[in-house]
Amino acid sequence: MKKVPILLVIASAYLYFVFAYQLARTDYTKLLILYTVLFLFFYKLLKDNKNNFRFLAIVAFLFRAVFILAIPNLSQDFYRFIWDGRMIIEGFNPYLYTPESFLINNELPVSQAEELYAGMGTLNGSHFTNYPPLNQISFVIAGVFAGKSILGSALVLRLLLIAADFGTLFYGKKLLEKLQLPIHHIFWYILNPFIIIEHTGNLHFEGMMIFFLVWSLYLLYNNKWKLSAVVFAASVSVKLIPLILLPLFFKWFKKENITSKSQSIDISKLLTFYSIIGLTTILLFLPFYSSEFIKNYAATVGLWFQNFEFNASIYYIAREIGYSFRGYNEIAVIGKILPVLVVLFVLFRSLFKRNATLEQLLYSMLLVLSIYLFFSTTVHPWYISTIFILSVFTNNKYPLVWSYIIILSYLAYANNSNTENLWIIALEYFIVFSVFLYEIFKRKTIANKLP
Repeated sequence: MKKVPILLVIASAYLYFVFAYQLARTDYTKLLILYTVLFLFFYKLLKDNKNNFRFLAIVAFLFRAVFILAIPNLSQDFYRFIWDGRMIIEGFNPYLYTPESFLINNELPVSQAEELYAGMGTLNGSHFTNYPPLNQISFVIAGVFAGKSILGSALVLRLLLIAADFGTLFYGKKLLEKLQLPIHHIFWYILNPFIIIEHTGNLHFEGMMIFFLVWSLYLLYNNKWKLSAVVFAASVSVKLIPLILLPLFFKWFKKENITSKSQSIDISKLLTFYSIIGLTTILLFLPFYSSEFIKNYAATVGLWFQNFEFNASIYYIAREIGYSFRGYNEIAVIGKILPVLVVLFVLFRSLFKRNATLEQLLYSMLLVLSIYLFFSTTVHPWYISTIFILSVFTNNKYPLVWSYIIILSYLAYANNSNTENLWIIALEYFIVFSVFLYEIFKRKTIANKLP
């Protein structure tokens, strides 16, 4: 009985090695086979060893260690991470300059500037950075310890992300215990090939943002709401996406009315909670502040809604409808409408749903971020990490299904023009929406039967 899990671990470690060191993202057949087999092994390993927490934790660390000397092969973003960190060390504000602005003037402001610019590509290099300050601090750490080595910088960033994932393991386990859910559920996240490849392999900092988010929720549940607000701000200062969740806390803070034996919203606590998050975030951004920074940062964030298109669902349908009677530049119109619809949904979940228990709050967070992704014009694979960790604390499995099927989005890189096959995208979202709608319907059915 002990031989099977050991064989699965050895086989998985070998496949991760092949994935890390012998795979090009253009080799889509090899990519799909490796990912599918890794996913099957992951499922079998967790299913058969769910009561052995220590063993699964060791295995999770082992699989991440396989990537330690690898250069990311599915994403170019890490080159920009290294560039930004070295820019700060050299005394430049990374929010005020594009890499392209230096290279076109034959200026090399950082070590290995030409290699980094070539690695990140002209699209990334022609735009201002959009990575928040705690993200930038991580990049600086990489620059301090490996200021003249791309591989060395990648190694430092990888160690930070591995530490963040194990922070999520620690607080995720505690949160599951508080919710009286099986603690092995956290390994659906920690051991998932999608998380290992996108965080440890491709160096995406959603992993660090999620660590702070889970830690913040754990503190909030334990009524340490002021410290929770500080940690939540840290999450925002790695990736901005948690900002969309802020309205959902509206009904969390309650006070007892002794006379009427009822509860009402404690506005004082709520405003203090929001104020701590806001002030902490501002303080973290303050070292980079200038009027030009605000203009550049707002313009860069806006690009994601009105310029970029990748692996979208509802937007692609709306775009095709728009093409039928307008014919061009649909993103300029639809990109303004979809965020409004997302905001309206967030307000609906905040004002008309209870969100008074952690279970209710987590479910609302999951739905809000899911709707945000469904309405987005750009959904890179690593974007779904956040809904995946939230699903661990609910009964919803569609993020788990999506964590496998989203590998299809990488097929866009299988041709020289990097164009998407819309039939493949349709297949991906048909599967995801089918499971999503089934679970929504099933939840309503169960809710209606409750006394």
